[in-house]
Amino acid sequence: MKTFYAVLANSLAASLTNNFVWFAVTFWVYLETKSVIATSVMAGVYLATVAFSGFFLGSIVDRYKKKTSMMISGVLTLLFYTIALVIYLITPDEIFRHDDSVSLWTLVILCLFGAITGNIRSIALSTVVTILVEEDVRDKANGMVGTVNGVAFLISSIFSGLVIGFLGILWMLILASGLTILVLLHLLTITIPEKGIVHTESHFDSIDIRGTIRVVGMVPGLFGLIFFNTFNNFLGGVFMSLMDAYGLSMVSVQTWGILWGVLSLGFIIGGIVVAKKGLGKMPLRTLFLSNIVMWCITIIFPIQASIVLLGAGMFAYLCLIPVVEATEQTILQKVIPHERQGRVFGFAQSVEQAASPMTAFMIGPIAKFIFIPFMTTGAGANLIGSWFGTGTDRGLALLFIVTGIVGLLVTLLAMQSGAYQKLSNIYRKAKPELDVSVVPASGS
Repeated sequence: MKTFYAVLANSLAASLTNNFVWFAVTFWVYLETKSVIATSVMAGVYLATVAFSGFFLGSIVDRYKKKTSMMISGVLTLLFYTIALVIYLITPDEIFRHDDSVSLWTLVILCLFGAITGNIRSIALSTVVTILVEEDVRDKANGMVGTVNGVAFLISSIFSGLVIGFLGILWMLILASGLTILVLLHLLTITIPEKGIVHTESHFDSIDIRGTIRVVGMVPGLFGLIFFNTFNNFLGGVFMSLMDAYGLSMVSVQTWGILWGVLSLGFIIGGIVVAKKGLGKMPLRTLFLSNIVMWCITIIFPIQASIVLLGAGMFAYLCLIPVVEATEQTILQKVIPHERQGRVFGFAQSVEQAASPMTAFMIGPIAKFIFIPFMTTGAGANLIGSWFGTGTDRGLALLFIVTGIVGLLVTLLAMQSGAYQKLSNIYRKAKPELDVSVVPASGS
């Protein structure tokens, strides 16, 4: 467990850096361009890259030792952030104020790739839990991972808004590069006791999507879980695309960054609860009940244009995210052989994120051309504007409410499905096996 805690601390610093960069760039782009479409396109590109990269990143984790995978992640991240810094230094400030600027989107994509390569580490961390933690307490270890993610979210949320508000993006890029170097140096001091790579396929050096799909299909109901989370992410793309625009319509960027730092205490609290209490004997039921509460929150918090309602709703919502994430991790760690876990985690990430880019790309125009006019000068302003409010922010609020209603209905239907019952039974009966000393590793 001492090694596990060291890996967690290193992952905390890496996650903090990558979250800090992406939050800060999103704030900066919106403040420079004042474009809702720009932020929705950013979210779409981010989610599309996550979806596409999951298969490949998962194969890297399975192909090399976990420390090597994490080192690859850190080196690539540092490379992308350094290039982004150079681009910013050689480009006049005025060019970044136009949402069709090639230089603007080049810098955004470089920061995006720097953050995305951090997903190698997150996939590797899930498999490290399998290596270092006994099966009967893995749900609690996954809760610790959720707590670490919450701490990273809290700190990065606060400092991203403050750094962009007071120092600007130049210092953000300098700080990100420096922190990434420190993460790499610390990782060199950690030894993960992994004897080798389990190598069971002759085509191990390929991504092997077909074989991974076959393994997932062997567990009844597991595809159902992945597709359920996929649909939730489809709806979650609405949040990612529009939440910053909604919040920044009510408060300054500094206040918004600090608020999200405070709200991300919800991540920490949710993770601590899972770390202390676990997920119970029926984690899948816990997952669905958590989703029901989350969608109810999504319906309630936008009822009025209130930063208090938004803050309270998002705090409760964020408390439940570690529960949802820990549930899927715990199930996969138990029912999937260790030698396949990197690719299955990557596969799940890719599939679950696949629908979100479509949402993110579509939702900006939908908000701008349908919901915002509807609540500004359209029929909605006349029908419900007297109590709901009118304007751009109320159009976004109505879109959040519709999203919550759809999500709630889908969750209630999924709980009645046969896939839900099958996977619950499989989880209770599964007996995980782990042997990481079968074949010499491809990487050190």
